[in-house]
Formats: sequence, C-alpha cells, structure tokens
Amino acid sequence: MATGKRAGARRGAKRRTGFSPRLALLALGITLLVVAWGYLVYAAIDFGATARGGESAAWAFLALASVGAVACLFAGLMLVARLLRELGITSPPPPPKETEPDQPAAPGGRRAAR
Repeated sequence: MATGKRAGARRGAKRRTGFSPRLALLALGITLLVVAWGYLVYAAIDFGATARGGESAAWAFLALASVGAVACLFAGLMLVARLLRELGITSPPPPPKETEPDQPAAPGGRRAAR
C-alpha cells in the first residue's frame, strides 16, 4: 500500500442497493398522478366537444377537468423532482447567505463603496 498525503482508497464508499419503500412510493405516486392527468385531459376534451354541441353544463365540467389536470401535472412534476433528489441525481439548493444586520448597506451600491 502506498504512503503519503494522497494515498488512500481509489474507490468511494459502496452505495447501498436494494428495495427502498420510499422510492417505490414516490414512483407509485408519480404513476397515479400521470394516469389521472391523462384521464382528466381526455375528459376535458370530451366535455369540450359536448359543450360545443350545445350542452351548457358541460362548460363547468370542462373547467373542473382542466383545473384538475393542471393540478395533477403540477403535483406529478413536484414528485419527479423529489424522486430525482432522493436518487442523488440532483442536489438541494445551497442555504441562503445570512447578512449581518449590524452593518448597514453602503449608500450608492458597490461602486460608491470603493
């Protein structure tokens, strides 16, 4: 084995593999929301055709189906983002920088502060 300040293992720690109930639940939620979105879009198209045919109550159902489809798609995309973070593909945003409340900002901006 080599010695020195850069000597060490060439491989990182092994990642734990196996079944993760949390990931399976996220995947199931995404699947259900995408199926619900598809059904609501289909229903909105059907209600739109019915409404154009003269059925005035179908406009309300068209609006409800459209809002439901938007909500399902939004929730599904939020779950996709959470799944990607859980898998380690994306990383969380850095914490916000805390400013010192004791020091007031220089008037005129950075250029005037020079």
